[in-house]
Amino acid sequence: MKKIFESRTLLGVDKNAELKDLKSVYRTLMKDWHPDKFQDNHEQKAVAEEKSKEIIEAYHFLVSIAPETAAESLPEYTQTTAVAIRDYSYKAQTLEINFADGNNYEYFDVPRGVYQKMVNSESPARFARRHVYHSFVYRRK
Repeated sequence: MKKIFESRTLLGVDKNAELKDLKSVYRTLMKDWHPDKFQDNHEQKAVAEEKSKEIIEAYHFLVSIAPETAAESLPEYTQTTAVAIRDYSYKAQTLEINFADGNNYEYFDVPRGVYQKMVNSESPARFARRHVYHSFVYRRK
């Protein structure tokens, strides 16, 4: 949630922003912070380079978790979540699952209790199908 909140705050968008809104805000911010605007001042250019990197990262992250992106990739996601789980890890409420077909997905805001139940279940894949895959914001990594 922290990464989602920080990305939205940086771009100045709310959780209901659509892809077209994200793109518009991104382009406006990049016009303002593009390093080429600061050719004469090296300090401001360095600041603009860092800021533009943050803006690009936040934009790509928000696009990757957008509902439109999830809907577009749903058939592939459905196939991936039907295969076995190769490995999984949990850190700071982010569950990362590596699937046997080579795809990796991150699930955000997963409570520690849900992760512990998954670890302790007889079949983590079955538990994840029932309680994780369509319950949390996710993105392909």
